[in-house]
Amino acid sequence: MKALQRWRYRRPVLAVLVLLVLPAVGVGLREVVPHAAAADQEIYRLPLTHIADIPLPGRASRLDYESYDPERHLLFIAHLGDGEVIVVDVNAARVVARIPRVSSVHGVLAIPEMSRVYASATGTDEIVAIDEATLKIVARMPGGHYPDGMAYAPEVHKLYASDETGRTETVVDVQSNQRVATLALGGDVGNTQYDSRSHHIFVNVQSRNELVEIDPTVDRIVARHALQGAEQNHGLLIDSQDQLAFVACQGNHKLLVFDMGTRRVVQSFDIGKDPDVLAFDAAQGRLYVAGEVGIVSVFSVQGSKVAKIGEGLLGPNAHVVAIDPATHHAYFPLKNVDGRPVLRVMAPL
Repeated sequence: MKALQRWRYRRPVLAVLVLLVLPAVGVGLREVVPHAAAADQEIYRLPLTHIADIPLPGRASRLDYESYDPERHLLFIAHLGDGEVIVVDVNAARVVARIPRVSSVHGVLAIPEMSRVYASATGTDEIVAIDEATLKIVARMPGGHYPDGMAYAPEVHKLYASDETGRTETVVDVQSNQRVATLALGGDVGNTQYDSRSHHIFVNVQSRNELVEIDPTVDRIVARHALQGAEQNHGLLIDSQDQLAFVACQGNHKLLVFDMGTRRVVQSFDIGKDPDVLAFDAAQGRLYVAGEVGIVSVFSVQGSKVAKIGEGLLGPNAHVVAIDPATHHAYFPLKNVDGRPVLRVMAPL
């Protein structure tokens, strides 16, 4: 991996800056700069060290989901406030493209084997297909009334998109880029995830405190699982290897651990206010839960054993996180740091 232009390592007493000079090239790149967080002592409660802040283009407005393609080392970030998808080459630590005309973009999902990225344009109620080779929009399809998070079922070549307020799941055939089904879920919809063990799609129905299970071969709901202790279960991540699902509840600020074998909640943890996006580093057995107020919670996952190992303020509005499985770096897009959006890069301790 190429060195970042400026790396910053934090220590509880002394901050050491190592400055590396690289050419400032790339779309929207000024330089990779270290940033003194508002409350350094809070970051020290996290098992993370601050590597750098990569400046992002555009206004200091809301950034939403992100998705990483480890084959191309490209990170796709939804800049909801500017209606565009930002593309960052994480090896070069620079922005390489801005993909416009994705109105109020919420969700973004890279599918490396298809050389395709999908984004949910809530402003126009569309699912937008982007070619990874050209970084251009190649198709648009109906996405319901408020398309948000997405998941991909590879065996059937289908994309599943949460229609949050429309209370449905939109199904897209990625080979034809056509909507092929709309499934009524009976409540407001949270995030959607694919389980590689059962080959099923799971969807949070947050107004019913349920986890809905869909068989993608027939596009039918096959089960509804009550989530004991849930209130507005929005965030979702499935660890298929350990047969666990992690459910982040915005209503009561809880993380629920759902056993995929017994189909029941087996643990509950208090976490930061308004949890949103989760990410999992499988090699290290670390789960990250990012919240709207900037609190990040970190958990150790060793088989069925889940334990909180750190929690603290990472940065303003740090509600989204993605992991590079090769370097184990965690990427947090922050909408406003000193008046501009940045991508905060953290490394595990």
